[in-house]
Amino acid sequence: MPTSPDPTPELGHNTEPSPASASQDRAKLIEQLFRDHNRALITFLVTRLNSEAEAREVAQEAYVRLLQLERPDAIGFHRAYLFRIATNLAMDRLRHRTVRAKAPTRELFAEWFQRRSPEQEALDAAEQVTLTSALAELPEKMREALTRHFLTGESVATIAAEWGLTDRMVRYYLARALAHCRARLDEEGTSS
Repeated sequence: MPTSPDPTPELGHNTEPSPASASQDRAKLIEQLFRDHNRALITFLVTRLNSEAEAREVAQEAYVRLLQLERPDAIGFHRAYLFRIATNLAMDRLRHRTVRAKAPTRELFAEWFQRRSPEQEALDAAEQVTLTSALAELPEKMREALTRHFLTGESVATIAAEWGLTDRMVRYYLARALAHCRARLDEEGTSS
């Protein structure tokens, strides 16, 4: 009577791929997707974002997200999934653009450039001391970005290019610096 093979694997014969081989398989999959579809993906994103630099950033982030998947083999259509990730990331960028465009950026300093009454000038002097202190508390890059953009009028793109950063990072510095200054001014306003 023939015996059926033992369903349990022999010791030392693991049926699941090792983490190293799974990682290599994932990297090969992403590499193949990149070779086959990157140009189309970039073109697709440029039409949505109107910026090749942003399109390349979003595409790179989409590939990173694919690399981070625990089980990429569970996805049937990798190209479609890559484009879906990229579309979602592009939509997030566009939403952030809209929010930034609507956000008032110069109103914190706008009052200072108008003529004031003596009483207001006294209050402004106190605010200036608070603001100077708040600026001193900021990290150097944030402080410099804030003064260069709002006080000397340099564009975000100019600052970003000079520092070798993205516009997004410089805007982040500006937003954080403005939020800190506003918080300090609000603290002083409630403590008086």
